[in-house]
Amino acid sequence: MAIERIKSFLFSKTSVAPLVVFRIAFGVMMFLSMTRFMANGWIEMLYVQPKIFFPFYGFEWIKPLNETGMYAVFVALAVATLFVALGLFYRASIITFFLLFTYVELIDKTNYLNHYYFISIMNFLMALLPANKKFSLDILLGITKPSDEVPRWTIFTLQLQMATVYFFAGIAKINPDWLLNAMPLKIWLVSKSDLPLIGSLLTESWAPYLFSWCGMLFDVSIAIFLFNRRTVWYAYAFVIIFHVLTAILFPGIGMFPYIMIVCAMVFLPSKFHEKLLQLNPQSSIHNSQTTSIPSFQYAMVGILTVHFLIQVALPLRYTFYPDNLFYTEQGYRFSWRVMLMEKAGTVFFQVKNVDGKLVEINNSDFLTIQQEKQMSTQPDMILQFAHHLKEVYHTNEVYAEAYVCVNGRGSRLFIDPKINLAEVNDDFSPKKWILADAR
Repeated sequence: MAIERIKSFLFSKTSVAPLVVFRIAFGVMMFLSMTRFMANGWIEMLYVQPKIFFPFYGFEWIKPLNETGMYAVFVALAVATLFVALGLFYRASIITFFLLFTYVELIDKTNYLNHYYFISIMNFLMALLPANKKFSLDILLGITKPSDEVPRWTIFTLQLQMATVYFFAGIAKINPDWLLNAMPLKIWLVSKSDLPLIGSLLTESWAPYLFSWCGMLFDVSIAIFLFNRRTVWYAYAFVIIFHVLTAILFPGIGMFPYIMIVCAMVFLPSKFHEKLLQLNPQSSIHNSQTTSIPSFQYAMVGILTVHFLIQVALPLRYTFYPDNLFYTEQGYRFSWRVMLMEKAGTVFFQVKNVDGKLVEINNSDFLTIQQEKQMSTQPDMILQFAHHLKEVYHTNEVYAEAYVCVNGRGSRLFIDPKINLAEVNDDFSPKKWILADAR
C-alpha cells in the first residue's frame, strides 16, 4: 500500500511551469556567475598563475589547460548557461555545463566551495529533467514536443535536493562551538560594526548567539514549511530575508545567497509559475494520474534514489573518523558544512638534501597566497604538497611542523613532525599522523 502511494505521488501529473521557471532562472544566474568570474580576473588568478595544483583524491588525472584553454572553457560555460536559459539544445547544453563546471571544480581543492558543489549537483539533476517542454527554442526547432505537464518526481527532485542542503547544513550547526560558544560568529560579527542600521547591534554580546541559534533553526526547519502549501509563502519570505542578510554580512560568499533564493522558487505553487510565464492554468492536469508509466521514468527514479542515498551518506561519513571533525577535516567536504569554523594555520616544511641535511622550504616559492592559506590547515593538502616537494628535490624525506588555531582557541601542534610524509600515501583511512586534538 505504501509503495502504491509513493508511486502515485511520484508519477502523478503536474504543471511543467515550475520546472521551466527553474530552468530559465538557474540559467540566468549561472550566466551572471560565469561572467562575474571572468570579469574579476579569477581565471588568471586561480587557474593560470598557480605553479602547482591540489587535485581531489582519485582525480589526480585532471589537469588545467593552458591560459587560452581555460578562458575557452569559461566562455563555453557562459554560452552553455545562455542556451540552458533559452532552452536551446537544452540537453546537450546542461550536460556540457555540468561536465565543464565539474572539471573546473576538480582542478584544485584550494577553490572548493559548498555552492560550487551545489551547482554541479543541480546541473546533474537538471540533465535528467525535461525542463525544455515549454518556453524553449528546442520546441521551435522541433527538437522536442511541447507539454503542459510532467511527472511530479521531476519537480520533487529539485525540491528534495534543496531540502537536503538546508537540513544537513542545520544538523551541522548542532555542535557546542556553534550553539554554546557562538563560534565563529563571535569573531566575524564584530568586524561588521560599520554596517548601517545594524552595525552597532552586531557588537552586542548576545548578537552572535542569536544569529547562531536562528541560523540553526532556520536550516533544520525551513524545508518543512516550504513543502507545506499553507506556509510556503511565509517560508519563502524567510528564505529571502535569511539569504539577503547573509549576503550583507558576508559578501565574500558571492552569488550563493542569490542562487539559493532563486532555486527555492521551485517550492512555490504552480499557479505562481504559470502567471510568471503567462500560461493559462490547466487545473485539470494538476495532480492527475497517469495510466501508463514509461520504463525510462522508472530508470530515472532509480538513478535519483541512488543519488539521494549518496547525498545522505556523504555528510555522515565523518562518523567513521576519530577526533574533532573541525580539527582533522576528515569527512568535512561535500557535507553542507557552511561557514562553521574560523581556522588558521602555519606549516614549515623541511626536506633532506643530497648532503643529508634538513633544509627548510619557503612555501611561497611554490604556492599562491590563497593556496598556502588553504594548505596550511588541511591535512590532505599538506600531504600533497609534501609529495610535490619530494619530487622537486628528489628526496625521500619530507617533514612538516604545522600549527593550527580553530575557532579562536590557542594554536597547537597539528602534524607529527617526526613522520616522514614522503613515505605516507593518501587514502580514505584515518590519518594517524594528525596529532589528536587535546581539547
